[in-house]
Amino acid sequence: MTLLSAAVLMFFVMDPLGNVPFFLSALRPVEPARQRRVIARELVIALVVLVFFLFLGQYILDVLHVSATALRISGGVVLLLIAMRMIFPTPATSLREDVEGEPFIVPLAVPYTAGPSALATELLLVSREPDRWPVWLGAVLLAWLATAAILFFATGVSRYLGERGLIAIERLMGMLLITVAVQMLMDGFSQAFAR
Repeated sequence: MTLLSAAVLMFFVMDPLGNVPFFLSALRPVEPARQRRVIARELVIALVVLVFFLFLGQYILDVLHVSATALRISGGVVLLLIAMRMIFPTPATSLREDVEGEPFIVPLAVPYTAGPSALATELLLVSREPDRWPVWLGAVLLAWLATAAILFFATGVSRYLGERGLIAIERLMGMLLITVAVQMLMDGFSQAFAR
């Protein structure tokens, strides 16, 4: 996987366009003059979490005795579930969380930006080829920059694309993520049954 393909994968998994309505909803209690500062703070926290997991996640998995095969399969399952919720959202399975007051870490940084699928994806990349960590770090940074640009201007993006445009893009990203999730599951199962 190249730097660009890994960055695009991380971008799709982080789903910034799908998160625009969630960000706007969570920021309603915050004064408009302060909203961009809150978004910037939460995006930096999300980047710290992503980089932390990129470098230390493998050690956590080693302590828990989780194999790369199990990580591929579980990452595929998590990604598949999130993609299904993107394509077929219901009130019962919505990713939206109720927030009282100013959000701090939850839910803007985690799980909206640095969610379980993003963390599982980067752990999967590192577990496959740990020596290529500079490429994976570059991919995370590129995906985060693109995500940050969209979410920092969430109000303008929402106004420009409209609710239907955001929904259409989220469904498209969901369909692409289902394909990636199925590939992850196929790789994991083929590796498990090859032993």
